[in-house]
Amino acid sequence: MHAEALPPDIDPESRCRLPLPNRDDLDEAGQQTFDLLSDPHGGSLAGLRGPGGLRLHSPRVAAALRPVNTYLRYAAGFDPRLRELAILVTVREHDCQFAWAAHEDEARRAGLSAEVMDIIRHRRATDGLDEADAALIDFGRELFGTHRVTPQTYARIAALFERRMLVDLVNLMGMYAATAALLIAFDAQLPEGVAPGLPPR
Repeated sequence: MHAEALPPDIDPESRCRLPLPNRDDLDEAGQQTFDLLSDPHGGSLAGLRGPGGLRLHSPRVAAALRPVNTYLRYAAGFDPRLRELAILVTVREHDCQFAWAAHEDEARRAGLSAEVMDIIRHRRATDGLDEADAALIDFGRELFGTHRVTPQTYARIAALFERRMLVDLVNLMGMYAATAALLIAFDAQLPEGVAPGLPPR
C-alpha cells in the first residue's frame, strides 16, 4: 500500500504547512494547552493536528482564544444541535473541508439529521425546514455569502434568540469563520483515509 501523496509544501507529520508545535518552545500556559490538545479526552476534536495546534505557534493568541472558544461552545447555553448547525453553516460557507469533517459526526451525535446536513452541504433551499433551522441557515448564508444580512433575515433570527444569545451566536459563527481561515491558509489536510465531505463550490 502506497503512502498518500501530499502537496509539496505540507509537513507529513502535521499534515499542514506548519510543523506540529514543539512543547519545549512553549511557556507554562502553552504547555498546558499542548497537553490538553494531546489528550484524546481533552475536549478537542482534532487535537494538535487541528486549529488548536496551529494557534499554538502564537501562544498568546492560543491562550486568549481558548477560554472564549470554551465559553461559546460549552457554556453559552446553546443546545448542542443548534451549536453544531451554526458551525456547519459557517464552515460550509467557507468551503472548509477540514472543519466540516471534524464536526459532521459531532453534529450527527447532537441530533442533526442527514437531511438538514445535506441541505447545508449542497446549499439547497431551506423551504419546509423547521423555522429555527431555516432561519439560522439563511442567516449564515447571507452573513458569509453576501456579507450583508437583510432586515427580513435579521428579524427572523432575532425573533428566535434573546439579545445576549444572539450576540453569542454571531460570535460563535465568527470564531468558526476565523478557524476556517486558519485551516485554509495553512492548507490543513483531511486526516488520512477521510474523504472530502463537501462538493466543490
